[in-house]
Amino acid sequence: MKNALALLIAFSFCLSALFAEKAQKPGAALDGYRFEFPCKGKMPDKPKKGAGCQSALVKGDPFKTDNFKKIVNFGGKAGTRYAVTLRVRGVVEPMMYKNGKMDGEHFYVGGEPNNKTYNIYKIDVASPKGHFFLNRQDRVGHRIFTIDYEKTIEIEGGSQITLSGDGQNGKLISNFSKLVVPDLKSVAQPYHGQFIQLDVIKVKPVS
Repeated sequence: MKNALALLIAFSFCLSALFAEKAQKPGAALDGYRFEFPCKGKMPDKPKKGAGCQSALVKGDPFKTDNFKKIVNFGGKAGTRYAVTLRVRGVVEPMMYKNGKMDGEHFYVGGEPNNKTYNIYKIDVASPKGHFFLNRQDRVGHRIFTIDYEKTIEIEGGSQITLSGDGQNGKLISNFSKLVVPDLKSVAQPYHGQFIQLDVIKVKPVS
């Protein structure tokens, strides 16, 4: 009986250590994270071109509750800076940003939103301090499109990361074209609304 109890304690200790190691692995908390803006109700069989929908996130004032936020720890070794390559995939509406820097067609470094009605997708990194927007376009409108790109950003070990979305007004452009991101199996598609999934492709210490 004592031997069995000792084995059980040892197994529990090993399991706890394994989960702790996984939690501390740099980038693990980001890998597979999904920003989601679901539409209320069921997706119509034949959605109207350009159709919008009511956000299922709203739990009160649509101008204050059409949003979400998750704070995670990057993990890794404090004092070490990592180059983190993210794959960004999803179905989104356009949003304009300003006072920052374009990096490719949809990725925007720094700056601020430049419209008060369309959906915002944002990554905030505490150290080195910076933020990134994921659905940049030159103009807004009743359009929906897929994104699939990779970007590398730097994150310090142990840094806090805030992943957030803000619909701003309780409405969004529906997935009226029933767009699908190829080879993405972790979410039911066509998704009734909008989403972005992050996948960590590579993490490499740089300092």
